[in-house]
Amino acid sequence: MQQRTRKRIASPEFGDHEGHVLVVWKALCGLHSSELGWSERLADVLREMGHFTSKCEKHIWMRDKGDPCQRIAACVDDLMIASKDPEAIVKMLMEKHHFKLKGTGPTEFHLDCDFFRDEEGVLCYALKKHIEKILENFRRICGAWPKPATSPLTADDHPELDTSEPLNEDNQKTHQSLIGALQWTIQIGRFDVQTAVMTRS
Repeated sequence: MQQRTRKRIASPEFGDHEGHVLVVWKALCGLHSSELGWSERLADVLREMGHFTSKCEKHIWMRDKGDPCQRIAACVDDLMIASKDPEAIVKMLMEKHHFKLKGTGPTEFHLDCDFFRDEEGVLCYALKKHIEKILENFRRICGAWPKPATSPLTADDHPELDTSEPLNEDNQKTHQSLIGALQWTIQIGRFDVQTAVMTRS
């Protein structure tokens, strides 16, 4: 990774050093190489701990600990750990390898999914909060709730024949943001909205 330096003036929270010129050396956040640097560091640590990647998904790390094997799913800087003793893994990552982890404990919300156990204790996930956020954004932007649909296909819907004026830059970004949120909804399981989202894209 290249070294990057930036100069900043110290603000009041630096106490006696307020007003001094600070040189920020190799700050990771915000760089194009941040995600790569993080994933390479995590990979080195997990290999040192005895983990190896799945042959079918490189972001799933495994370690043979009998029945069942340990699994760590990594999505950028979000980790989900499946283990009989996940606290031991978290402790090692924090104390030995100096990772700053937050939100550790039983999974309740991960990658915009709500996690819960059913009446039989089976771990389940749903997109309740994510969908509620999309609906609220739609209501805020459009001034009304979206109309309910009973089918993935809407009768007489022909967006390819739309002759309305193109969106301005701000509205285009808003539209892209809504479409992106819906595309993520499809990625994590709501395939029933795929056709509608595709035609709106």
